[in-house]
Amino acid sequence: MRYNVIVMDNNYALYKTMLLIRRFEERLLAEFSSGKLVGTTHAYIGQEADAVGVFSATEQGDVVFSSHRCHGHFLAYGGEPYRLAAELMGKATGLVGGRGGSQHIQWRNFYSNGIQGGITPVATGMALAEKVRLTGSIVVSFIGDGTLGEGALYESLNIAALWKLPIMFVLENNRYAQTTPVEKGVAGSMAGRFSAFGIPVWERDTSDVLEIGSAAREAVWHTRSGAGPASLIVHTYRFSAHSKGDDPRSAEELARIRIFDPLTIHGARISAEDQEIAEMEVTAIVEDAFTRAGADPFPSLPVEGQTSDFRLSTFDMP
Repeated sequence: MRYNVIVMDNNYALYKTMLLIRRFEERLLAEFSSGKLVGTTHAYIGQEADAVGVFSATEQGDVVFSSHRCHGHFLAYGGEPYRLAAELMGKATGLVGGRGGSQHIQWRNFYSNGIQGGITPVATGMALAEKVRLTGSIVVSFIGDGTLGEGALYESLNIAALWKLPIMFVLENNRYAQTTPVEKGVAGSMAGRFSAFGIPVWERDTSDVLEIGSAAREAVWHTRSGAGPASLIVHTYRFSAHSKGDDPRSAEELARIRIFDPLTIHGARISAEDQEIAEMEVTAIVEDAFTRAGADPFPSLPVEGQTSDFRLSTFDMP
């Protein structure tokens, strides 16, 4: 089931999808503190407009490669909150049977991995496959400002440009690579890193989902037309800590960036009544997701000499 079909001119749908990401991540952090989750987690709070804007411009057959901060991308893509919650709890009903956790998930054409520089060569290879197969689909590869320090990224940009691959690199600059501020980790121009390879750049410094969506549509059109790769750079803000509590930012800085809340910015475009309806609907979805997942069984360990009982065919596969 696809929970969110994002239509760019539907302000309510855009708001509801961003709210779903926010409330899911807030519940996730609460569940983590209670010890109900396995592994680590990286919340997307504050960056909701990035994912929702991008996925308002993509099509169903497009391939997505996400990063360690993948929950917001997954939910904006249309993934099921229940299956994601189950995966985060390590349950057998999770996206990959409870074995991937927060950073390593797969559902339909959505993939994620926690190795920042390592994901771009894989995504570039996926773009080559789409081109060879003549599917008309593109690949969307999400990276962060910290990825700019990884050499594999530039090898990927080089190949993507040389072979005119249908891939859009989405750089979410949330101004911190874990705890390192961007001014201490990135020299020169971010846009220049892409343009050096002849890859056109759409760059926005905003938390407005409509502005991001407009830029994403232009970049997607360029890529899907066969003109080669594109890059979308969004300068954004991460409200939550990098992971659970490792946050070096001052209370003053955290309070200052709250004026860039994408829910507040876009919420002004719909009525207070619609905001209340969205809140009720999202609250019910999130509660259902975590309640059902919490009651599900953990995967059983295979007995020596036997294969695991985990079967992908058990789940809703394409």
